[in-house]
Amino acid sequence: MEEAVRKVLREQVDPVLSEHFGGSQLTKIEDGVAYVKLTGACAGCPSAQDTLEEVVKDFVMGGVPDVKDVVLDTSVSEDLLDMARKILRGEMKE
Repeated sequence: MEEAVRKVLREQVDPVLSEHFGGSQLTKIEDGVAYVKLTGACAGCPSAQDTLEEVVKDFVMGGVPDVKDVVLDTSVSEDLLDMARKILRGEMKE
């Protein structure tokens, strides 16, 4: 199921989101629920939830019948948090 969702994101969702300088990334599937992170300009867009509901969810659930729901993953990666901590502590040199 994971590869099928990734294929739908790559072939159907990303071309639509790329028109707005964005993309998508599957972060996990748990109990039939696909967690998708929006990337690029779509990541910080105020309409991200609408994009998920109207674009991502329609394509994924239409293309992969075993998916019960699609949820927007708004988590921040641990790598990004570590970098922010280093910057705040003055450990990052230019």
